[in-house]
Amino acid sequence: MKKIVYLFGIILIFSAISAIIYHVKQPKALESITFFPIAPNVHFQTAETSLMLMKPDTVLWRIDSTLDRNAYLRQDAGLLYANGRLMAKLGDWKQHTASLSQKKRIPAPSSSFLEAITFHHAELHEKSDQIFSAQAISRDHLYVIKQKTNTFVSFRTAKTTIQSSLKNKLDEQTERMLHYSWNKGIRHYSIHLKNYHAYPLTDFSQRAKAGFPGFTKAETINMIGRLWEGLYKNYFLGITKQDGTKVDSTGSTIPLILLAKDKSHLLVLTETESGDSILLRQLLGAD
Repeated sequence: MKKIVYLFGIILIFSAISAIIYHVKQPKALESITFFPIAPNVHFQTAETSLMLMKPDTVLWRIDSTLDRNAYLRQDAGLLYANGRLMAKLGDWKQHTASLSQKKRIPAPSSSFLEAITFHHAELHEKSDQIFSAQAISRDHLYVIKQKTNTFVSFRTAKTTIQSSLKNKLDEQTERMLHYSWNKGIRHYSIHLKNYHAYPLTDFSQRAKAGFPGFTKAETINMIGRLWEGLYKNYFLGITKQDGTKVDSTGSTIPLILLAKDKSHLLVLTETESGDSILLRQLLGAD
């Protein structure tokens, strides 16, 4: 009987050691976007963000993406802004899959300019122990107008004189608020704008396709990956203030991205819901 107990104990110890070794060899995926060199010949078959007004008074926000193969880790992180301030976030991540699909219904805000932007990311582990990334950006926008009858209408492109007037009014209000916020932060941190190219985050996808002054295509891809790595950890998941406290990024302004003309770094400038100017710095070292 003692021999049986002794052998059973050895088996349990061996099983425990095997389990430890297995977990060491199989690291747990973390809810974090980490930039690695871009994988050659890997691409997203679909990468879409969409906003749609649903009756009677909700907006359907959808994010869909499919890589051309299964990835060790797939992740999509979406930001939705209303009149220049972060209204909602939508994120999901899964292991060993190619596709992600998310949707969220949001109460239609009264007379708002909605802008949604998503970073689609994949982490790929090769047999040679090398780790690569794949990435894409998608966006959508929608003007949502509350009428006197308490019903809502929406449009992406103004088709009537009334819609043009409403669009221009919302655009002007949003731009005025953002420029005031950004200028306050620029003064607070004594940023010398002559050393930077400035772009709102929501314009980044279109700018990236055309390229940035002084950046090659490869440098642009790396810069975008590093930007979103920093945004996810220091903005999407929450903002750390100068006093060390962490606050939700909901209610913050659209970040202004400042690319250093010497290509050494970029700055991310935003303002919390309570009015605190926040500056993040991301190095752009070569891989």
